[in-house]
Amino acid sequence: MKPTQDEPKISASSWNRRSFLARTTLAAAAVSQFPFVRTSRAASDDPIRVGVIGCGGRGSGAAKNVMSSAENVKITALADIFPEQIEAARKNFPEVPAEQCFSGFDAYKKVLSVPDLNYVILATPPGFRPYHFRAAVEAGKHVFMEKPVATDGPGIRLVLETGEMARQKNLFVAAGTQRRHQSAYLDSVKKIQDGEIGEIITLRAYWNGGGIWHRGDKGETEMERQIRNWYHYVWLSGDHIVEQHVHNLDVCNWLMKDHPVKCWAMGGRQCRKGSGQIYDHFTVEYEYANGVRMFSFCRQMPGEGNVSEGVDGTLGRAQVGSWIKPKQGDGWRAPRGAKDPYVQEHTDLIQAIRTGVPLNETKNVAESTLTAIMGREAAYSGKVIEWETALNSKKRWVPETLDWGPAPDAEVPMPGVYQFS
Repeated sequence: MKPTQDEPKISASSWNRRSFLARTTLAAAAVSQFPFVRTSRAASDDPIRVGVIGCGGRGSGAAKNVMSSAENVKITALADIFPEQIEAARKNFPEVPAEQCFSGFDAYKKVLSVPDLNYVILATPPGFRPYHFRAAVEAGKHVFMEKPVATDGPGIRLVLETGEMARQKNLFVAAGTQRRHQSAYLDSVKKIQDGEIGEIITLRAYWNGGGIWHRGDKGETEMERQIRNWYHYVWLSGDHIVEQHVHNLDVCNWLMKDHPVKCWAMGGRQCRKGSGQIYDHFTVEYEYANGVRMFSFCRQMPGEGNVSEGVDGTLGRAQVGSWIKPKQGDGWRAPRGAKDPYVQEHTDLIQAIRTGVPLNETKNVAESTLTAIMGREAAYSGKVIEWETALNSKKRWVPETLDWGPAPDAEVPMPGVYQFS
């Protein structure tokens, strides 16, 4: 299959990487490219056959979630760049035959060629997401994709284009912004949008927590070391404002029914030591078209934690998904005992597939991802970044060629030195 638009080229040397790839027994014989395309409508008892692309912690977790989400759901294929990840995943899903488990840079293409597979989970590092999403839609699969969905402007443009392609093909898409499937968030957002605290004046978004994992400098090449520690490299994770804080930014965009038009920011690398290039803190002020400001704070440093979204209105205030306090009248608190939103997001997608009622969350998650990218680039560059500039940027973090040898430069971006275009 030819690379999709802007898809990184996979070097031929990738298939002769080193001995541990050759040793794996999970490689399958070659199969024809994407021979099977299902329509979006499925009877209520039709099986959902799931392929998992990216079998790390989140991919394995999402696979368990989908198995709990509805009846007649089966994991049928697994893919990961590293064969040991496949071996670990098969312990959780022993029913998946070895010939439908794949490793390497092209493993996603092989999963998408498995006959009868009609639902795919995309859970690799985010830098790969736009290209895997495009291949999945071209192959006629319904898609659940983890957030964020890209790490740069070119990736966002490809995701938006692919989301429209999915709509035209009547394929359904859900994203891992699980707050949009969480009853307490659904209820509180509706109340706020219905005017329970009046007009929104300001928004506050927080993801302040501790440090993130680092697996050490394991690997025979720089590319392998970066992928094993993908969170610490911008082309793979987008930095933690994109990979993690996107949840809170998504809630604010959801409340506003819009995205910001510009932002300015500060950030840095104060406590984070060792290899990698990402920052450990960001502070961003966003402005929406109607003048409302959203103040964004995220860090991965020791100290007091806070993961929440706050709203100040003309008639009260709220913490989204938790409580609403109007100046007059009764307040609201979220009830307990709601269904796990990590399961509910799959339930909602499967229900859409089985009823034929359209579901496509591509635009929402792409815009929230770009909101985070815009904040990152404002901090990196020290400049005001506008929405259209971020969306149409030619700055590409993901390399044009994927190979097990050299890797992208890992220099830490410095305001005044780093240039965004």
